[in-house]
Amino acid sequence: QVQLVESGGGLVQAGDSLRLSCTTSGRTFTNYTMAWFRQAPGKEREFVAGINWDFFTDYADSVKGRFTINRDNAQNMAHLAMNSLKSEDTAVYYCAAASARWATAGRTPDDYGAWGQGTQVTVSS
Repeated sequence: QVQLVESGGGLVQAGDSLRLSCTTSGRTFTNYTMAWFRQAPGKEREFVAGINWDFFTDYADSVKGRFTINRDNAQNMAHLAMNSLKSEDTAVYYCAAASARWATAGRTPDDYGAWGQGTQVTVSS
């Protein structure tokens, strides 16, 4: 079972940038579909961005144009660069992995079998 560890969260002001990282322990990282989800207090976990084995990316409408997901197959890592942060981006951000070579990244939590512990992102207005 692949293990995921997120890092890079923190407290920032609106308009600032953050870069989240997800380190994985999987030996076949190149076959994984990776994604970022987030969960704000009192809300359901929601899809933020995903990247498949072939570097195809997908984004939630709320972050499109501001966030960028990428993967480093040499380092077995995925990253989420977040720019122009807004107060509504405040949430716990989770890295997720699916051992599947999908054509596109899944957008629901049930698509992913491995999760990190989450990292808090707080954006003050």
